[in-house]
Amino acid sequence: MNAELLLMFTLACDRAYLFAHPERELTAEERSRYEEALNQRVGGIPAQYITGHQEFWGMDFIVTPAVLIPRPETEHVIETVLKLTHENYGGRASSPGGLLRVVDVGTGSGCIALALAKEFPQAEIHATDISPAALEVARANAARHQLENRIHFHQTDLLHGLEPGTFDFVVSNPPYVGESEEDEVQLEVRKFEPRNAVFAGPTGLEVIERLVPQARIVLKPGDRLVMEISGTITDGVKRILSGWQQFQITNDLRGIPRVASAQKS
Repeated sequence: MNAELLLMFTLACDRAYLFAHPERELTAEERSRYEEALNQRVGGIPAQYITGHQEFWGMDFIVTPAVLIPRPETEHVIETVLKLTHENYGGRASSPGGLLRVVDVGTGSGCIALALAKEFPQAEIHATDISPAALEVARANAARHQLENRIHFHQTDLLHGLEPGTFDFVVSNPPYVGESEEDEVQLEVRKFEPRNAVFAGPTGLEVIERLVPQARIVLKPGDRLVMEISGTITDGVKRILSGWQQFQITNDLRGIPRVASAQKS
């Protein structure tokens, strides 16, 4: 799969073209570019950083080593927001207080914010990140998908500085891997993806412990926090959210706890 992906990247073509032209021979320049890409991949560099692209929620995203590579598991976050919106607002991008207001915390490539902007064309979407390099990538992705006027970007630590009591959803894929689990994380993730987007601290709960009280401040009463987690921190997340209502865990397709949601009391 990686070899095929890198060949498509080299030829700037899609998979259909490859299958339709098996007789196609590479030029010397193309062969050189392909070999360079293969050598980078053999060295452990993720294919997405070599090609500069990754698909998420049916959208093509620019990715660089400044941002975490979007993963299929994170799409469960989008699905959870859609489900809760349908249950609470009948699927409309509006709440009793007006247009739906959503903030994506630690936006990285912008994949969650842009996916939600796509699903809720009338909603007001905000996205935060502490990294200016990550926000540059997120803004580029918003512009590519003609959503730059729909998303308000903020360079800040989590939710610092956002207006209290104004959001219907706080959504996040925060760092949630503990440093004690580092040996269990793929080498290419440890070596090439931004460490502060993967590891939260010794236990994996450190960022979530700061995010939850901030989410309580910016959410309207009765509205929701939705965040990606892992099975190893489920009990810790439940403890941190003990003062919230309607705590729910959603498993991914492998049956691993993947999304935690809770309602501000």
